[in-house]
Order: sequence, then structure tokens, then C-alpha cells
Amino acid sequence: MNLEKVKKSLESAGEEIASTQTLESLPSKFYDSFILQGLRIDRIEPNRLLCTLTVPPRLLNGGAFLHGGATASLIDLVGSAAFFTAGAQTKGSPLEISVAYLDAAFANEEIEIEAKVLRAGRSVGVATVELRKKNGGKIIAQARYTKYLGASSKL
Repeated sequence: MNLEKVKKSLESAGEEIASTQTLESLPSKFYDSFILQGLRIDRIEPNRLLCTLTVPPRLLNGGAFLHGGATASLIDLVGSAAFFTAGAQTKGSPLEISVAYLDAAFANEEIEIEAKVLRAGRSVGVATVELRKKNGGKIIAQARYTKYLGASSKL
């Protein structure tokens, strides 16, 4: 095992594509916008959200398909919004996200993201989130999402 090769591989993957100063000047909600830009809400009802996204090239990995981290971010962001449809009054914090990656989505492919709230208690909520190909319904990823919904501190 060549540890130096592992180190160089990880460090080179983090090479600057923009200056640190430029990146540090981005607004705090930049990441959410980066992930969600182009998302459309197709259906919204109590305990359920159904969205469509045409996979943008910016969310692809080195293999030219939807990056696993982008998938997890979509699960977090859409799953969080689903809790508001169940009456949650706080943004909360993720406690656990378990994702099964089952297929790939490619650039310009339309996908559906469906979040269903299984339970929204006073302090903890549980939802399922599924990403699937809009054409044919093949599942890309399935997730179980647990989130802390307790009241935010008023300090």
C-alpha cells in the first residue's frame, strides 16, 4: 500500500478551481442553491412532496453520473421540506440518513424526487425519500431520513 499515493490523490481532488477568497465570499445559502437550482415541485400535500429535476452537469461525478454527495444533499433538502408539509415548525438537524444507491442518473436526464413523512413527532421526524428516473420509474436511490425537529433555542 502506497500511503503517499493515497495522500496525493485526495489532496489533488481538492485542488482549487476558484480562489479561496472567491469561495469564501459566496453567500451562506450558496450550497443549497447549487444543489436545488432547476428543481420543480410537481405535487405538494400534507406529509408528501413530489419534485422533478433535470440532472445538471454541475452535479455529476468523475464517472459522468449524479454524484452520491449531490444525491444525499437532495435527500436532505427535499426531506427537510417534507417535514414542513407535516406541520414541523423548525428547520431542525439531520440525525441519520441511510441511502441505498441503486442506479445512475446522467446529465440532462429527468428524475423524480419523492419524500414521504412517516412520522413527525414533537422532537423527531422520520421520512423516506426516493429518487427515480422519470421515464420508466427505475429507482436511483432510496433513503430513510431521520431528523431532529425540536424547538430552536431562543437564547
